[in-house]
Amino acid sequence: MSELATNQAAPQTRNPVGREGVLDVAARLFREQGYGSVSLRKIAQVGGIKAGSIYYHFGSKDEIVLSILDAGIKAVHAEMRRAVLSQAADASAEVILRAAITAHLRALLDVSDYSSANVRIFGQVPQSVRDANLPTRRSYEAEWDSLLARLQVGGALKQNVDVRHLRLMLIGALNATLEWFDPARGSVEALAETYADVFVHGILEKQDV
Repeated sequence: MSELATNQAAPQTRNPVGREGVLDVAARLFREQGYGSVSLRKIAQVGGIKAGSIYYHFGSKDEIVLSILDAGIKAVHAEMRRAVLSQAADASAEVILRAAITAHLRALLDVSDYSSANVRIFGQVPQSVRDANLPTRRSYEAEWDSLLARLQVGGALKQNVDVRHLRLMLIGALNATLEWFDPARGSVEALAETYADVFVHGILEKQDV
C-alpha cells in the first residue's frame, strides 16, 4: 500500500470535546460554582483536554461566558415562545400566562445548564460582558412585554398595571427559585402552578366590608 493510500486510510484524530463540548462543561461549572471559581484550566481539566486547546475555539474566559449567557437566555426564550404559540387561538389569558410561566421555570430548572448558569453568574461577570449580553436579554424581555401588553389590550390585564414593572417582578420571582428549589421535594410543574395562582389570582381572600 502506498504512503498516500496509508494516509488516506488513517483515521483523523480529533479532540472529542469541541466548541459545544467546552460550552457544555463550562455552563455546568458556572452553574455549580459561580463565575470567579471557574478558570479556563478547570474547564479544560473537567473536559479532559489541554488548557491551550480552548483557545482554538475561544479567545478568553469571558468569551465563553458571553456565549453561555446568550445561549441561556435563548433557551428560556425559545421554551416560553413555543409554549405560548402552542396554545389554541381562543385560549384564555390565564391559560397563556400559566403556559409562559411553566415554560420559563422548566427551562430554568429542568432543561438547561445554560439558563441556570445565566441566572447564577450574571451579577458576577464584568460589566463589559453584561453589556454585550444586553441585546439577547432585551429580546426576551420584549417578548414578555409584548405578551403582557396584548393581554392588557384584550382586557384581561388591569389597565392600571405597569407592564414593565410586572415583567420585572415576574421574571425576578421565577429566577429566584434557582436559589432554593429542591426537585426532590416537588415538581417544576407544581411550582409553576403555585406561582401562576399567585400572579393570576393574588394572595388575599375577598372579605365583606
